[in-house]
Amino acid sequence: MGISPQKITVRPSSDLDVPAMLAIYLHHINRGVGDLGAYPMEKLEAEDLKRRRKNLRNHRLPHLVAEIGGAVAGYAYVVPFRKRPAYRYTLKHSIYIHPDYLNAGVGRTLLPALIDSCAAAGYRQIIGYIDSANQPSLRLHEACGFVQVGLLPSVGYKYGHWSDSVMMQRALGPGSSTPPGDWVEAAAPIGIVEEIG
Repeated sequence: MGISPQKITVRPSSDLDVPAMLAIYLHHINRGVGDLGAYPMEKLEAEDLKRRRKNLRNHRLPHLVAEIGGAVAGYAYVVPFRKRPAYRYTLKHSIYIHPDYLNAGVGRTLLPALIDSCAAAGYRQIIGYIDSANQPSLRLHEACGFVQVGLLPSVGYKYGHWSDSVMMQRALGPGSSTPPGDWVEAAAPIGIVEEIG
């Protein structure tokens, strides 16, 4: 889509964003190379997404949307990497961009906002699992400081073939250079506006 320069605003998601987020998610799961944990037959309802949002909000984990001209152009969120206390400073993220706004700078605005919010909340590592066929997402993550730390061959089966998952990781804040110190459980406020031209 040929996009003229537009403002991309990143903010916390709300229940009003759920229909747009659900449409974005279903597009990628049914047509794209989305999350390896999802399959074409997976059914996600608006109430499921609202429940997930509420759970993340209760745990003070960021769940962000990017807007262009009042329309939701993408969304991103994090979940705990693992439930055991030793892993409480590590998060796993997901990011989805509306198909009409691919290659329009949405990911380059949304992912850094998610990273900054997680770092401000005291987390130290962020991990993503990306389908190896999703080269744009791999490039986006590399541009945002992620490095490949693993490859899980043939762990997903969708659209009639096996899919590999690339594990990428990025340090947050001081990363592992210092002990965690005082725990801060509130994500930084989001209100980022960026001109993309």
